[in-house]
Amino acid sequence: MPRVIQIRDVPDDVHDALRDAAEARGLSLTKYMLGELERLAKQAQVVHDNAAIVRQTQAQVGGGADRGTILAALREGRGE
Repeated sequence: MPRVIQIRDVPDDVHDALRDAAEARGLSLTKYMLGELERLAKQAQVVHDNAAIVRQTQAQVGGGADRGTILAALREGRGE
């Protein structure tokens, strides 16, 4: 079941900017914000997944890993 999120004390300039962005896309403020929250949630999941891959790589190499090793592990984890 969908949940309700209420945000209090949003500054006027922030509210105006969000409303304008929603209007520019032909969306209600609610639909625009839902899309932004979904994007943020996906981004947070990517960061979480990447951190797990970094920890896994460091464990595999027995400590610190160089940038190339970490990037290779990230690409492998993404199936690239």
